[in-house]
Amino acid sequence: MSMEMIVPLGVIILFLILSIYLLQGKGAMLISGYNTMSKEDKAQYDTMALCKATGKLMLGVTVSISLIFAGDLFQQNWLFIVGTVLMIANIVIGLIYMNTGNRYKKNQK
Repeated sequence: MSMEMIVPLGVIILFLILSIYLLQGKGAMLISGYNTMSKEDKAQYDTMALCKATGKLMLGVTVSISLIFAGDLFQQNWLFIVGTVLMIANIVIGLIYMNTGNRYKKNQK
């Protein structure tokens, strides 16, 4: 196995592990922006839902990277293109969805 294969496979495995960790509702300290909030600000958010949504976004990126890697490895241009389009769509749609509305704020009574 060459170094050209080890690095992308390592990234894919790392991203998969982080995705699973986030999908379990853990790992809020890995979410940029959330980890720098004060305790008062963090208390306003549903940490479990935020972690799960971030995990889904991360899993989509992991699948996209896997397709890009497979396309490069097997010299299949269409896999590379599908992976790239999926990654861009996943990130754009995911970030718009996560940042609009108050989906992850706890209900204030």
